[in-house]
Amino acid sequence: MGTLKIEIGDLHFSAHWEADAPQTRDAIRRLLPLTSQLIHCRWTGESTWIPFGDYRPGIDYENHTSHPAPGQLALYPGGISECEIFVPYGGATLASKVGQLAANHFATIDPDEGWADRLREVGRRCLWEGAQDISIVEVE
Repeated sequence: MGTLKIEIGDLHFSAHWEADAPQTRDAIRRLLPLTSQLIHCRWTGESTWIPFGDYRPGIDYENHTSHPAPGQLALYPGGISECEIFVPYGGATLASKVGQLAANHFATIDPDEGWADRLREVGRRCLWEGAQDISIVEVE
């Protein structure tokens, strides 16, 4: 299984797939390489997100959580809110204007030196500077 390389502006991360989310992993792989805008969440707390609007990946809940830890990437497959990928950098409860959500935890950022500080910087930039460019690719 490959590794995800994530670039958010000039900040770099690597992540590994979560074995308990094979449907979600396959759905995300169909989107790769992914280039988008990462924006700050409105209702979720210390998290950022990539909105996908009306796109539906056609998967069920698996390895889902409403409280991902910093660096736990999670896909909400759509339903009562739009499809989205959450990238939490601190305390988060996944939510939308219609209430609490659960999303599929599909990958986790690998801890290396300074990763938590870089992740908090992502949150600061999205909150105070606006949307940030994000790129996600899979490498062997």
